[in-house]
Amino acid sequence: MSAPSSQPEVQRVTEPKQPDRTLGELFGDLGSELSALVRNELDLAKTEARQEVRRASQAGAAFATAAIAGLLTLLFVSSALAWLLDQWINRALSFLIVAVLWGIVAVIGVRAGQRRARGIEPVPQTVKTLKEDVEWIKQQKA
Repeated sequence: MSAPSSQPEVQRVTEPKQPDRTLGELFGDLGSELSALVRNELDLAKTEARQEVRRASQAGAAFATAAIAGLLTLLFVSSALAWLLDQWINRALSFLIVAVLWGIVAVIGVRAGQRRARGIEPVPQTVKTLKEDVEWIKQQKA
């Protein structure tokens, strides 16, 4: 008496699943199904991209609202500071002092932005692969 095997029985496929169709027809179906799959994937990617753009635009609108509110806040706080300084010095001089302070802040912001902008490399991987593609095409022509 032999012990039952714990391994599943492996069946070999020797008969085609669609014997009435030619190999050309099967490859034709494969090509059309692959084409449909690619189209469906592209449609899905477009739909997802639209949704992400919609979310990004909503976030952008929220940031724009916050920026406007922040700008108004700065305007009123700056005016309040100038009127406060007016208690001790000439009114025109107090507004000039506040304006100079904001000018200094602007210069610092511009310089910080310039430093960060120098480090920006637009789509470095895409540029690299495009250059490689151009070189490959040149080699193919030669």
